[in-house]
Amino acid sequence: MFDSGAGGLSVVHAIKKILPEYEVLCVDDQEHLPYGDKSPEELLRLVTPILKDMQRQGCVVIVIACNTVTTTIIKELRKRIDIPLVGMEPMVKPAAAVTKTGVIAVCATPATLASTRYAWLKATYAKDVKVLEPDCSQWAYMIEHDQVNEAKIKTQIDEVCDSGADVIVLGCTHYHWIEKTIQHLARKRAVVVQPEQPVIAQLKRVLARQP
Repeated sequence: MFDSGAGGLSVVHAIKKILPEYEVLCVDDQEHLPYGDKSPEELLRLVTPILKDMQRQGCVVIVIACNTVTTTIIKELRKRIDIPLVGMEPMVKPAAAVTKTGVIAVCATPATLASTRYAWLKATYAKDVKVLEPDCSQWAYMIEHDQVNEAKIKTQIDEVCDSGADVIVLGCTHYHWIEKTIQHLARKRAVVVQPEQPVIAQLKRVLARQP
């Protein structure tokens, strides 16, 4: 499992719980945090050698537990890495399918929101849905440095709920660590979704195809 920082640890815990027979190597790049404000070119330069080293260490599949990396450079990474990559991206499709108000909120990094993949997800699955994109640019830093400011998070959550969002998408694995806080702040006005379980289901399919 690769992530930019500590966010991916929640994914590792979920994988170990469901697939205990596998050894899980957890690698991050906290030295270069945050990833959310970096260009695709810079991300490719940082991530490629890390994944190549993971492959050399014997990994048969790598879970990219970083929405920013998945939405910006996973296609190019797949050309450079010789083992399967399982990515994580914002759950726009499921959110758009279950909203009753026709409004969803996507909490993600600036790089993810600016990516062509995210634009495609919206155009393909949310063309009839209003998508709100609150400014969560400081959330990963707060979480990584154990400086979570619930009042600031509440501002964003109240804003999207007051604007009619009944589904909140967590589009960054760092945010999984404050999922319960967000659920509490939404106060039953909105459900909160994140992709750990669908990603693990995909990982199981990929592993089943390995020789």
